[in-house]
Amino acid sequence: MTTPLVEMKNVSIAFGGVRAVDNVSIELHAGEVVGLLGHNGAGKSTLIKMLSGAYKMDSGEIWIEGKRATINSPRDSRDYNIETIYQTLALADNLDAASNLFLGRELTTPMGFVDDSKMEAETRKIMARLNPNFKKLKEPVSALSGGQRQSVAIARAVYFNAKILIMDEPTAALGVHETAMVAELIGELKKQGLGIFLISHDTREMMDLCDRVSVMKNGQMIGTERVEDVTEDDILSMIILGKNPKSKT
Repeated sequence: MTTPLVEMKNVSIAFGGVRAVDNVSIELHAGEVVGLLGHNGAGKSTLIKMLSGAYKMDSGEIWIEGKRATINSPRDSRDYNIETIYQTLALADNLDAASNLFLGRELTTPMGFVDDSKMEAETRKIMARLNPNFKKLKEPVSALSGGQRQSVAIARAVYFNAKILIMDEPTAALGVHETAMVAELIGELKKQGLGIFLISHDTREMMDLCDRVSVMKNGQMIGTERVEDVTEDDILSMIILGKNPKSKT
């Protein structure tokens, strides 16, 4: 059995006495997509925010590639090659793809000036790897489609050596064609050996994109199953009833 890229063991966090995440364990392997499902308030986003460094857990352990990790901030998370793509994408609409890719981490010339040509060349290389059809390198991202904007956000994460990618509702508000584009990108990232946590409300999408799905309810982990071992109705039952039909006693 290979060592997981990520292991979160018995993690908990409370806000005002309410346990938003209660003794939850989950793991992620290289080249795998694990989907996190649950109603609003189930705890899935809070769980992932502890991995991304946005929240500090009250108890539990995080292990990265077999070693105990200390994650108290987003910077700590990035130091472990964890990158997060939030639903808002955190892109600067007035800047082009290259400027967004290197925003805050600009490449410079030996004289200390921003090296626009180098950044554009690097952007072309990473885009050719991820999305060969992406050609709008000079246009502000505000002029790009939803799927193209996702491409820029994903390219930024991958360029900076992400091994673990957290994607929050990546296809929300996208059309059919754009959703298919993002699905292709996720498939390409899997081939390159990244591990991906995918947060979504769309059970059918999760069945198509994920290798395993984990369902949370009221801060607790209801269960984790391989997608080929469950039906969409099984997953909905876990979300709504808080019971795993595969765990028969």
